[in-house]
Amino acid sequence: MLDLASMTSVRAAAQSFIDTGRNLDILVNNAGIGVNRRGLTEDGFEVHFGINHLGHFLLTRELLPNLSPGSRVVSLTSAMHFRADSIDFARVRRPTAFTGLAEYARSKLANVLFIRELARRRPELRAYAVHPGLVRTRLIPWPIRALSASSMVSPEQGADTVLWCATSEDVASESGHYYQRRSRLPPSAQAQDDDLAWELWDRSDEWCG
Repeated sequence: MLDLASMTSVRAAAQSFIDTGRNLDILVNNAGIGVNRRGLTEDGFEVHFGINHLGHFLLTRELLPNLSPGSRVVSLTSAMHFRADSIDFARVRRPTAFTGLAEYARSKLANVLFIRELARRRPELRAYAVHPGLVRTRLIPWPIRALSASSMVSPEQGADTVLWCATSEDVASESGHYYQRRSRLPPSAQAQDDDLAWELWDRSDEWCG
């Protein structure tokens, strides 16, 4: 059981796996929320940043001792990260604004930066950020689903590149990059900012205790 909005829950979930003594070959950070959620997490972070980034950051950090060389970490992000010009570290402690779009984009930028920095700090692992496309699920508010029906993909299509990065030998030698439709693509300029990736990791580490 895991509630990404609660650091206590994340630690408990990680510990339950650690207690098994098993190695972890593949970790897919796939859960998250879309724009139709507002407020703060249990620990006082804006919900998109707290759930989409910090929850996954803490889970991955706690499970690092169980990840062997060559183990893979895949984090789902979104092309919406291109709409985030940076990360306002003061803003992530304030409640969500009306639409939640800026907060969602910021959390997706954080996902790409996290994978970039994970690859730098743990070069023995394989780390991938994946944009699955606009997937036809309830995560997308129904007005957007209605207006974007022709450009949406099925859950199976959305999962394809995630599973490819998690298992394929085609990317076994790569790490720290951004993928869509089984292709490695350049992320936004902000997502390639090594100083920002470093700062995000250190702040996240401090916030998570």
